[in-house]
Amino acid sequence: MAANSTPNPTRSDSIDRAGGTLVLSQSDVTRLLDPAACIEAVEAAFRLLAEGRSLHPGVLSVHAPGGAFHIKAAGLPLGRLYFVAKTNANFPDNPAQRQLPTIQGVLVLLDGTNGRPLAVMDSMSLTAQRTAAATAVAAKHLAGANAETAMLIGCGLQAAAQIHALHLVRPLRRLFVADLDIGRAGRLAAAMAAELGIDARPAPAELRQCLAQSQIVVTCTTSGAPILGPGDVAPGTFIAAVGADNPEKNEIAPALLAASAVITDVTSQCAEIGDLRHAIDAGAMAVADVRAELGQVIAGLKPGRIDPGETVVFDSTGVAVQDVAAAAVVYERALNEGAGLRIDLAS
Repeated sequence: MAANSTPNPTRSDSIDRAGGTLVLSQSDVTRLLDPAACIEAVEAAFRLLAEGRSLHPGVLSVHAPGGAFHIKAAGLPLGRLYFVAKTNANFPDNPAQRQLPTIQGVLVLLDGTNGRPLAVMDSMSLTAQRTAAATAVAAKHLAGANAETAMLIGCGLQAAAQIHALHLVRPLRRLFVADLDIGRAGRLAAAMAAELGIDARPAPAELRQCLAQSQIVVTCTTSGAPILGPGDVAPGTFIAAVGADNPEKNEIAPALLAASAVITDVTSQCAEIGDLRHAIDAGAMAVADVRAELGQVIAGLKPGRIDPGETVVFDSTGVAVQDVAAAAVVYERALNEGAGLRIDLAS
């Protein structure tokens, strides 16, 4: 879906005549949102953000007993102006205590010109896909052109989506997978080897040998302390730091961040909740030390990688324009296929 596309008048008229709000389940979202389309949409969204053509994204976190709620909102002109507000709940004890997922949520898609609720959809699959898409877009622009060995640290719900998206932009020949649960790492490696036809294997407890062989490293953990520090990665490595999306999380040591070229999704947000926050708090970096935001690199407004030997870190905290882009793909495909359940919220 191109960012500068115009609506199909016939389809737009039929949307307006249909009325009501479309309700889309997790299985609907999973089926309708493929990784390639999500990557294309997210890349366009970052460009629009950098060009000042989005409704400015906002984020709000609300703590609750045993967990927290994260609310993200933004709008994008994608043929028509779409606005999204997404609420994700994060309750780490859910799996063990309640047999519920750690993360649950819902996304509301509205018409940005008149406020009409267009769709309500499950946000779990969409969040995983749009987060993986951001990693892929960053790798496309920031990883070495010949990067073919990657390492993934953290085998949670994000992991498979991250690998699939990354493989679309940097076809991998070898993959190392690491997790505190060695069995889970082994199962994911076996699944990726079968699905992608690559050499995928679980990493040993000592990660440095695998890190030294990897041109791309993706961290998607819930760690509150750095898992990568100076000397852990080879010169020229691209690191996508995905896990830190609140002030308590931290994956990249301040010294490693300070020694790298840092590209953020949104610098002001990363300074509040990303790995950048911890580098600033430690006195290792200032906001002015950030080279660029990803959208600025995509739009050619600022440089990305400028030296093959430099380590480049993408501080990925998750921006609501990604949610808008992904949700618009899901919604428009659902309309074309007649998917979902249409209800009248005002009745």
